[in-house]
Amino acid sequence: MSHTEELEEFDAELELRLKREYSDVYPLFGYCVCTQEATYLCNTFSREIIPQAAYPLFHVVMDDVWVWDKSRPSRIIPRVEIYTTQDLTIEILKSSNVGKAEE
Repeated sequence: MSHTEELEEFDAELELRLKREYSDVYPLFGYCVCTQEATYLCNTFSREIIPQAAYPLFHVVMDDVWVWDKSRPSRIIPRVEIYTTQDLTIEILKSSNVGKAEE
């Protein structure tokens, strides 16, 4: 087996473990926040839209976060703060959380 094949197999195994972990933790969270850079599961968040001359700047703060990243040794993070000018999608995963997000 070549080194390239070994790396591809290792990467595929990491991806499979990540998908399994996502399936396990998904029911524990109320929101899914997606940016071009990453996908986050969280239980609380706040979002601020900062007007700019040419584009809006989104500032999002999340607590109790799981991040989709196969290269991290631990995907659970107590607090995440992001700034982005890219598309931002926030999905409500549990109907009991409606109205609990801070705007």
